Amino acid sequence: MAHLSFFLLTLRDYFFINKKAMEYLILVAGLVLIIVGAMILTDGSVALAERLHVPEFIVGLTVVAIGTSMPELTVSLFSAIDGKGDMAIGNVVGSNIFNIFATLGICAIVAPIIFTKTNIRRDIPICIAATLALLVVTLIDNNITRLEGIILLVGYIAMIYLTIRADRKSMATAPTPNTEEQSQSKASMSALRIGLYIVAGLGGLIYGGQLCVDSATEIARSLGVSEATIAITLVAGGTSLPELASCLASILKGKTSLALGNVLGSNIANILLILGSCSSVTPLTMGNIKMFDIYVTMAGVAILMLSALFIGRDKLTRLEGILFLAIYVAYVFTLM
Repeated sequence: MAHLSFFLLTLRDYFFINKKAMEYLILVAGLVLIIVGAMILTDGSVALAERLHVPEFIVGLTVVAIGTSMPELTVSLFSAIDGKGDMAIGNVVGSNIFNIFATLGICAIVAPIIFTKTNIRRDIPICIAATLALLVVTLIDNNITRLEGIILLVGYIAMIYLTIRADRKSMATAPTPNTEEQSQSKASMSALRIGLYIVAGLGGLIYGGQLCVDSATEIARSLGVSEATIAITLVAGGTSLPELASCLASILKGKTSLALGNVLGSNIANILLILGSCSSVTPLTMGNIKMFDIYVTMAGVAILMLSALFIGRDKLTRLEGILFLAIYVAYVFTLM
């Protein structure tokens, strides 16, 4: 009997060790899926922009931004249905902070991000307006009602419509591109292949992101990290991994406008589309979420605007990227 007990204990320890090792393997597999998915999605998105003759920024603002925001939508929607409004709001706020400070910071370190006049005059102000809307609705009574959610949704639809309409007008007045180049661009990737690339890329990003979140959470718990820290950092950061991966892939391919459009579009979609949809289903309460976190989100887009206008002279430099990343690290430390 003693020998049997020793064998069972040894077997249990053996599987426990392998379970921990498996979590690390799953983490690596998730990261690989995210990287491959990001590369495929970027290729498909660029091809879509060329085929439809729209700016890459618009594709980043719509197709890529909405697609990479699906993890946030899934987590926030199920949290809202379960009556965990604070988790839904916290996921969006944490993701937006991660997008501005961590994603743009890392991307700017890899390569400076150029701001266009349209980014400065329209796109960043829209992001500021969306963040200000979140600040206002939460300050009023510490929750987001169904009516406020519907207003946020209508605001998102109006923003997409007006942005596309404005870019269509600007393209109509622009010089006509070479017809031969257009035909070559269209021939480079068929519509079916573009669709498959986008769907496969988004699938890799979302599924890979989920694998990373689950495995990282298990690893953090085994290391004694608190549940609150896991929720605010790993869940919010994990659901933002698709944005980070797709932005890095865009930067490495020289498509900085696609990366910037993805970040701004994701932050706008997180507030107007995701919180709008969730609060339309059921009112969301702030719960344990502090206004400080929303103030940090507001400060993030304000600093980005300041950088675009004055500090970086129409670009986010590597030095500013390091500063953005340092701010995010400091913010995470305040949560511990």
